[in-house]
Amino acid sequence: MTEYTFADKFESSIATMTPTARQRRLALVLAAVLLIATGIIAPFGAIQLKRIDGFIPATESAIIISEFFTAVLLFTQSKIVGSRGLLLLASGYLFSALMVLMHLLTFPGAFAPSGLLVAGLSTAAWLFIFWHLGLPVSVIGYAYLIDERRTVTRSAIYWSVTFVIGLVCALAWIVTAHDDALPALFVDQIDVTPLGSHVTAIIFLVGVAALAALWLRGKSVLDLWLIVSVCALVAELGVTAFIIVSRFSLGFYTQRVLSFAASTIVLSALLAEAMALYARLANAVTLLQRERASKLLNVTAAVGALTHQMRQPLTGIGTRASAARRFLAQAPPDIERVQRIHDEIVSATSQTNEAIESIRALFKDADQQQSLINMNEIIAQCIQTLRQELDKQMITVRTDLDASLSLIAGHRGQLREVVLNVMQNAIEAMEGSAIGGRNLTLETKRQDQDEVTISVRDTGPGIEQQNTTKIFDVFVTTKDKGTGLGLAVSRMIVELHGGRIIAHSDPGSGARFQIALPIKMRSETAI
Repeated sequence: MTEYTFADKFESSIATMTPTARQRRLALVLAAVLLIATGIIAPFGAIQLKRIDGFIPATESAIIISEFFTAVLLFTQSKIVGSRGLLLLASGYLFSALMVLMHLLTFPGAFAPSGLLVAGLSTAAWLFIFWHLGLPVSVIGYAYLIDERRTVTRSAIYWSVTFVIGLVCALAWIVTAHDDALPALFVDQIDVTPLGSHVTAIIFLVGVAALAALWLRGKSVLDLWLIVSVCALVAELGVTAFIIVSRFSLGFYTQRVLSFAASTIVLSALLAEAMALYARLANAVTLLQRERASKLLNVTAAVGALTHQMRQPLTGIGTRASAARRFLAQAPPDIERVQRIHDEIVSATSQTNEAIESIRALFKDADQQQSLINMNEIIAQCIQTLRQELDKQMITVRTDLDASLSLIAGHRGQLREVVLNVMQNAIEAMEGSAIGGRNLTLETKRQDQDEVTISVRDTGPGIEQQNTTKIFDVFVTTKDKGTGLGLAVSRMIVELHGGRIIAHSDPGSGARFQIALPIKMRSETAI
């Protein structure tokens, strides 16, 4: 039976999977591309470009969607893994998504000349600070809490979501209702104050700290892609703090592109790993189904083969027992014939036991005892076993047995079952042939120096050419009431003996089955 092996631990979360060398290389390349691109653009970041009011709604809408779905997936992962670190990280992404929404609504020119929600001059700027502060802080907390395992319930997730929504609402109310009381971060709708750059520089340092915390940990696939995401965030904050002095400059537009990149990296990793995990699960399920089907097939084949092999000897025993009863009922009883029938019943019983043992041995993995066998004797026994049926069907048996045939090593009961199966098929195939034209020919001869061949030929209708190989498959049969097991088991036995069985046929002129067996068993073959 084919055996399938599975890993002892099936990793089901991106937060616990160890990154592969390919993933590490890809992450390194992406991080390098982000930093190099930022370095190339940095000298030109202060160049003022045309104001495009639709740019912020377009980019920040995409960021909101990306970070919201990232938060949803991370909340799910936190429940699967049982990690407060993941719960905190998911809350950070949700906080960021909602802060971006507030920033979008209050940004001057996005939906109103001075922004919605009664926004002040620096409202959007303060929301930008909160937006970029929340995620690095949550990443630092994640790095220190991710290895802690405890049950994360739905209520814990609901309370986290509620807290984040409440915090966002409170901060949004403070910076809108009390904008005049807060330090000014913008001179007007375009130009940044020095304090604005200084505050952003502080957030930049928090981002660097988050990057360092992830770098020191760096154990999982999620850690790897968070590093890339935080690299994009740090690059964005660096551009904002040290290059941008006004809105709608080259650095301003670049900063939003980096924001979008930072928001999509982890989401892309989560989706990619989810698809990979789905593929692994689907493959595992398929292998398990195959293993289950293989086990059921072996059980079915074993039971079917046993039934198939028992039918003939048990029928013979029943027929002989009935005949013995008739001879005993005669006056006077024919004791001599009854004794002869008794001997035949004992012989048939012995063959039945051997058939049971041969099927049991066939489906065991252990090596089976071999003996030297003369296939001519096996054929003679099979003819005797099937004699009544042969006579009943008026089939003429012809033999051409090589008297000098070499002995072979094998399992006597199993090889007898092979010959019986092939002969039984031949008998059944000739049931529709004209009486007088039903001939069964059995031949044995030595082929070359290392094998003997047994040939069984009938005068039945033959086999379609395309079916000469398929008929040896399990549960494939050309007979209305066939089980499709006899020839399949026969091929299994022959192959276990290091031989082969082949069917030849020209439709309308009968079929010939040729069995080739090695004179000496190969050393690696186990019966």
